[in-house]
Amino acid sequence: MSRRITIVGSGFAGLTAIKTLRAAGQPLDITLVSARPEFVYYAGLIWLPSGQRRGDDLRVDLTRFLARMGVTHVAAEATGLREGGRVLETTAGDIENDGLIIATGGRFIRKLPGIEHAITPCEGIAAAEQIRDRLRAMDGGTIAMGFAGNPQEQGSMRGGPIFEFLFGIDRQLRAEGRRERFELVFFTPAERPGNRLGPKAVDGLLAEMAKCGIRAHLGHKLKGFTADKVMTEGGDLDADLILFMPGITGNRWFDDTTLPRSPGGLIQGDAHCRVPGFERVYVAGDGGSFPGPDWMPKQGHMADLQGRTAAKNLVAELAGHAPSETFKVELLCIVDAYDRGMLIARTEKHNLVLPNSRVFHWLKHAFEWWYLRQFR
Repeated sequence: MSRRITIVGSGFAGLTAIKTLRAAGQPLDITLVSARPEFVYYAGLIWLPSGQRRGDDLRVDLTRFLARMGVTHVAAEATGLREGGRVLETTAGDIENDGLIIATGGRFIRKLPGIEHAITPCEGIAAAEQIRDRLRAMDGGTIAMGFAGNPQEQGSMRGGPIFEFLFGIDRQLRAEGRRERFELVFFTPAERPGNRLGPKAVDGLLAEMAKCGIRAHLGHKLKGFTADKVMTEGGDLDADLILFMPGITGNRWFDDTTLPRSPGGLIQGDAHCRVPGFERVYVAGDGGSFPGPDWMPKQGHMADLQGRTAAKNLVAELAGHAPSETFKVELLCIVDAYDRGMLIARTEKHNLVLPNSRVFHWLKHAFEWWYLRQFR
């Protein structure tokens, strides 16, 4: 008899879970719940301001992929969960399941006063296009870029893309011959920004800022924003354009469930991506909080690893076996800067940082092509 699997979310973790479930060769009836049958490759948003990418390049229609995988798509949003996880409540009605994987990601904490004056780059294609349009319209001025964490769970942040926008915009303005008309300022409450990337990476990033003439405003708690200011306890920063990445917390629909939550509002998952206290319910990606080092990243690569782990363990549970699969905690990224990039890798044993090279820039482009082709 075919078992019913429901996956919530069509991001990195959700799509990897689908591929892993199908690779298991079991008779599974898979349903994917997401607002649209599409995947947005957020890692490529950094290339929208320079015109290296258009929005449609990063938006993948999943219709053919889902047909190949034999997956039913329900265009809806999750709203709740009951009966121990066996019924997912959605805007399109209830969906029953024999196994559930929650991969809806997290949401940005937008509580700072005046945050509407800042653009959050990773909110999606529209936000990155807004950055592109604002840059094109500016003849000069100050651009302030920064990030912060979740006060209740400092590891729940995504600061890496801000470094890419920071260095990418610097290089873009130089290529356009107008860098001298702009001041770039980086701000964060952390005294050692990017510490999750490893000590070597922090030193490299700060050195690169100094080399590029980017002013750093570090270690001061943020108070809020106005249309032309970033306000901190260490003084205000004048700004004509503000890019800010807040910390991450759980989706609002989590509040309408009895799912266990971390201090920062994420769904609690164990080393097997299983949600404690729930049978055959798993979490993967940014919406989950997992045991491991405090530098565990919130990024697509980590979501892929967790999505694969969740799917393998769910298949094992359906077969009557105890979950045994775990995921490797691994940070792997190329901090791209318009036409070059810095490679950073970190595991529990090693931390590798390779300096800027055009090779890494094109390697990141090549990975994008390879990754997206499997869903087209």
